[in-house]
Amino acid sequence: MLPTEPIGSIPRPNQLLAGIQDFQAGRISQQELDALYDLALQDTIRSLESTGSPVISDGEQRKPSFATYCIHDLETIAADGIPIVFADGHIRNLPRLTGAPFFYRTPADMYLERAQRYTRVPLKQAVISVSALSLLYPQGGIPGYSREQYLEDLVTEQEGEIRRCLQKGAHAVQIDFTEARLSLKLDPTGRLLNSFIDLNNLVLERFSAEERQRIGVHTCPGADRGSNHSSEVDYSELLPSLFKLQATNFYVQLASERDHKRVLKMIKQYAKEDQRIFVGVIDPLAPHVESSEEVTERVLEAASFISPLRLGTTDDCGFAPFSDDTSRSRETAFGKIRSRVVGTAAASKVLGLA
Repeated sequence: MLPTEPIGSIPRPNQLLAGIQDFQAGRISQQELDALYDLALQDTIRSLESTGSPVISDGEQRKPSFATYCIHDLETIAADGIPIVFADGHIRNLPRLTGAPFFYRTPADMYLERAQRYTRVPLKQAVISVSALSLLYPQGGIPGYSREQYLEDLVTEQEGEIRRCLQKGAHAVQIDFTEARLSLKLDPTGRLLNSFIDLNNLVLERFSAEERQRIGVHTCPGADRGSNHSSEVDYSELLPSLFKLQATNFYVQLASERDHKRVLKMIKQYAKEDQRIFVGVIDPLAPHVESSEEVTERVLEAASFISPLRLGTTDDCGFAPFSDDTSRSRETAFGKIRSRVVGTAAASKVLGLA
């Protein structure tokens, strides 16, 4: 059977979103908010299990965002960092580092542990890349805390985060590298992208070849409030560098690309023989729920370029990487995931892998 995995986030239920607002306004306690988080987590896990997915996530129900979960409420962080401009004009600002010491306040293995209480289905854990967090360091520097020291601390923090996830039984750890395509928009020369590749490899090279079998990298042009931040950047500028990362699994946005075959040809050209490619067969930004037949067609198309022995399926992106994104419903997300699971299974039979 072809492997199929989610990317991560699921839209939060309305009750939880209202509870977060109530907590921020001082109307409910931390204990009451935690209870709402647990209810959302349990409902999300039950719903993901009901799709038949062989691997699930926690839906990132407790994360404020996929990018900032580990530094949320850190005292040495300000809100006025680099702005990320999306195609529809809305902006998300990265935080800005203001001082030392730097550490992960809530590393991903803490989310994994909580989710494991409620399921026996294999759990995948997403983590934010060190390259994304490298953008927190201000251009003007920080007195007494050099950029070099910050990056060293950052690499050490992520190594520990990933290693603990593996030790605690995560099915796989996925490094979210959505800034890869964005880096080429910020710096068309490719120097920023190459520095990102080198920085992420500093983390990956700390793991054995066996450990890297369970480590992957996700790339997409972003997904927030029905928009993206870098889909205009052509894959031909990214893919030759992407597969230089010392990871085994690559989760590649594809469903929303205009020319699937062109991208698949490039993947075939640049991916290494020991790298597994999970192609995106679901577009989270598309309002309709793809049919399982659509998914099957997309999988078989991919299998004509990539050996089925190195092929898997996934979603292009998470369904709500930022907790306040309500542009998609939970029902739509679960429907799309169900189609991915069923369509992948059908394609597996056609390919003789079932």
